[in-house]
This record gives sequence, C-alpha cells and structure tokens, in this order.
Amino acid sequence: MVTLKINGISVTVPEDYTILQAAKEINVEIPSLCYLKDVNCIGSCRVCVVELVERGRSRLVASCVYPVADGMEVYTNTPAVRTSRRTTIELILSTHHKKCLSCVRGNNCELQKLAFDYGVDEDRFAQEEIQYDIDDVSPYIVRDNNKCIMCRRCTAACNKVQTVGAIGEIARGYKVHIGSAFEKSLDDSVCVGCGQCVVACPVGALSEKSQIDVVWDAIADPKQKVIFFTAPSIRATLGECFDMSVGTNVEGKMVSAIRRLGVDGVFNMDVTADLTIVEEANELIERIQNGQTLPMFTSCCPGWVKFVEHQYPEFIPNLSTCKSPQQMFGAVIKSYYAQKNGIDPDDLFVVSVIPCTAKKFECTREEENAFDFADVDVSLTTRELSKMIKGAGLKFTDLDDGEFDNPFETATGAGAIFGATGGVMEAALRTAADILDGGSKKIEFKEVRGTQGVKEATYTVGGQKLRVAVASGLGNARKILDGIKSGEREYDFVEIMACPGGCVNGGGQPVQGDSVRNYVDLKMLRAKALYDADKKMKYRKSHENPVIKMLYDEYFDAPGKQRAHRLLHTSYVKRERY
Repeated sequence: MVTLKINGISVTVPEDYTILQAAKEINVEIPSLCYLKDVNCIGSCRVCVVELVERGRSRLVASCVYPVADGMEVYTNTPAVRTSRRTTIELILSTHHKKCLSCVRGNNCELQKLAFDYGVDEDRFAQEEIQYDIDDVSPYIVRDNNKCIMCRRCTAACNKVQTVGAIGEIARGYKVHIGSAFEKSLDDSVCVGCGQCVVACPVGALSEKSQIDVVWDAIADPKQKVIFFTAPSIRATLGECFDMSVGTNVEGKMVSAIRRLGVDGVFNMDVTADLTIVEEANELIERIQNGQTLPMFTSCCPGWVKFVEHQYPEFIPNLSTCKSPQQMFGAVIKSYYAQKNGIDPDDLFVVSVIPCTAKKFECTREEENAFDFADVDVSLTTRELSKMIKGAGLKFTDLDDGEFDNPFETATGAGAIFGATGGVMEAALRTAADILDGGSKKIEFKEVRGTQGVKEATYTVGGQKLRVAVASGLGNARKILDGIKSGEREYDFVEIMACPGGCVNGGGQPVQGDSVRNYVDLKMLRAKALYDADKKMKYRKSHENPVIKMLYDEYFDAPGKQRAHRLLHTSYVKRERY
C-alpha cells in the first residue's frame, strides 16, 4: 500500500494502482477517452492528464497509466489541467464528423459529454476533414471512420480481448485510420460479428446495422403477422436504456412495451433455450455412449461458431449440430405454430430481440433455414428495441407488467440463465444428470458460474466422470482450443460464448460509458438478475417444461428424431482464415 495526496486529500491505495484509480477512491472521477478497464490502457488520448507536483516542479501526466507512489502530490482540476483537456478535445473535434443530431450515439456519446463539460469551441481548429467511405456491407456492423477519434478501444477489443484480428491501424500520421487488412470491408474479413468493438467505442464510429425501419414497415403492413420473441438476457439489460439500475429485471415492462408497438404476438425465447438444452443434452449423451467426436462444443453463439469456421476449422466436427435458441424459435414459429393456427408462413414476420450483433449474420445463413425461407426475418439488438420504444412515445418505466403470449409463455430457470456465461453448461448438466442418473435431484452446478474467463469442473454423471469447461471471450476460447490441440486439456463438454461474461455483455447490449464500465461490474450485476429469476421459477430443468413436452408430444416425437433433426439442427462451413 502507498499513500499519496490528491487535491490535498490523503489516500492510501495498493501500489499497483494508477492515479486514475486512486482518484476514484476519494470520489474524484478523472475523464478519459482511450482508457477502458480490461480492454485498453495506452494513455494516448491525453484527456485524463493531471498535474503532478514533485520537488517544487509540476508536470502533466496521463493518469490512466501513471503509477501511484508514496508521497506523491496530484491535482486533477488546475487551470493547466483544464486548459490541456480543453485543447485536446478541440483537436479531436477538428477531424471529427460532427453530425450529432442524427448520430446513433446522440445523447450517449462520451466525446459529446466532454465537449459540453469543458465548454469547447468545436471550430477552433477547423480544417478539411478526410472523407472515408462508410462500411455498411456486412449484415451486422456499420463502420464510419469519419466519426472515429482513434482512441483504439475497438482494436484493443478485437485484438487483445477477442484475439480475432479483424481490424487494426492503417497508414500513418494524419491519414492513420482503423480498418481491415487491404481496406476490405468487415464482411470480407475474419470479423465474427461479436460487436465488442461497438460497445467499446466511445462515439458513433461503430454501430449495429439497424433494421428498425424494416420492422416498422412490417408492423404497418396489414398482410403481415408480426411476432416478437426476446432472448433471456434482454430482461436484465433493457432497463439501462431508460436510466434504470444495472441488473434490474424488466421482463413485464418489456413485454408490455413490445405489445404496444402494435405487434401480433410476444413470445419468450427462453422456451427454445429449453428446447436447445433438451436436444443438446441428448446429443452429448449419444456422443459419449457411441464413442463419437468429443469434446462437444456448444453452438448457440454465432460469433463463436464463426470464429471456429475461420480460425479453427479442424474443430467444426466438435460443434453441436443444434441450432441456437433464436433459430429454433423461428423454425418452430414457421412450422408448428403456423400449421396449428392455419397461417401461411409467408405471412409471418418473425423478429428476435437479442443481445448480439452476430445474430444478424446468423439470420442470413442458408444452413440455418428449415425451409426455403429464413427461420428468423429480423434480429434486433437491445439498443434497437429501446429506440423503437422511445420512438413510439412510450414511457417505459411507467408501464404495467405484461405477460408473454400462449403457447410460448412458460419457460424454466435453465432457459433464463442461458444469458450468463456458464448458464448453457449448467442448464445442460441439469438435464443430462436427470437422464443419466434416472432423476437427479441436483439443480445448481455452481462451479461453472461466475464471470472469470475460463472455468473447469468434473462431475460424476451416470456413473462416469464428465469433464467440462466454460469460456467466455474469444481470447479465452483460443486458450481452450490450443490446450485441446496440444493435449494439455481434456474435456467431454465445453461451453463457449464469444462475449466476455456471455450474452449479458453482448455486442448488442446497452452501451455504458467509461464512467460506468471502469468502475461497475456490469457482467456480474446483469447475470445476477438471471440467476435470481432462476431461483423463483416453478420449473428449473429444461425437460420439465410443459411447453417442451407439448412440442415433442404434438410435433417432434423425440429429441434428435427425423423432424426434430431437420428443423432444429444445422451444419457449418470452413471459412477463410485471413
């Protein structure tokens, strides 16, 4: 521990703290742009400068990288500090495309907030801007380098955290910008669509490819029957878009808001999370009993699946053939539900609300289609749904709680925890243990819970050991895969989510600025909402869900059977590595 003074106040902190971290201990928040906890710490933007006094002399240092020391004197708000920060912000704005009124990050932009706080003149260093083409070719992410401020958070997220390497710095000096190799579009790169670059970006340079207008058009079309269904994690995050506390469960208000948009049905995707588990657990059991390819990898995360297809195609046979809950729901709606209600599938417009940008790509995969039309027509992120609610003039926090529509309203706690890292594994273990042990009483498998990057456990199921692992974040996935290839790691079943912390921290979730992300454990608080919901559920094992039993009794016969396999399972393709 070391003791220093910040603004004349004595503070004692661990010796590995930076000045920025130490200041927070006495409730002094130093502004920053390039710094993002666990993602980027390079001290390049210089917005976080503070005045350090040593031996009667002062100098400005970047607080996000400067280590604390005993006896240090620091001042965070002197005239020199404020002048430096203001000038830096003005210089950043000099090359920034200032279309704030129509920007996707309007009123939620970290640069905009700093400009307001420091009263900067945006035209002080006005000069001719370099014009970049907007990259909107991919179905999931739009990149507008005209708004980029070169903070490099996105490249750190892609290269350091996710180890994907789809983007990096191109050119030098004034012309330096972020792009893919050979100036390719993201669609032609190794980008997996995880969207971690989007939630890291402090401005509007990166965003999901919006499909809001497409959905509004479908709602307005009297020939279309518009069905919405929401992923498990949305209830734990949507409230943040309306200034509610992180981790607030807003399921009831969410359902009411969607219904008021004018849709024809609001269903619970947790149901097909349960369906995924039943199919996946049975597939795992079949692989173990018949000596088929192991370890089996979960397949519900499209970013992870695309990562394997690009960078580890030798592991494609290890991926479960089960579709994700999103795609299963679309297939069920356009087959079972359509037939039962006498609806032509062409008249159904199926919309998922999802925490993920990669799901937009998943909707376009031909291998996912159960028939000659898409299982899911549009995938909306949490952010897009919030914009629709605001655009409809709904006061979200004042809405009464609604309930999901029949027949897909009842789900289990196992389906709810899908949104947290380890949730798919735990849900699968609940069902697999029941099947193999003839009715296991064990419900909670806490060893696979938690937000750490890699978790391992061994369970005895059906009289034999089951070695499992859970990884979230593709950098951690790479550790698992490389360990399996080298023989250092041996597993039977592995769950991997592309985003650190799982879907609760997905690339389509509400964007929280550095003032929140640097000090609040979003992953933990959001996941807690799902585990709390699980505890209150009447059913906590997927195969006990009465809706799932109805689907098999009336339509699918049994897990893995011909119709179930045709509608609920998929295949994968090898993709270019570079």
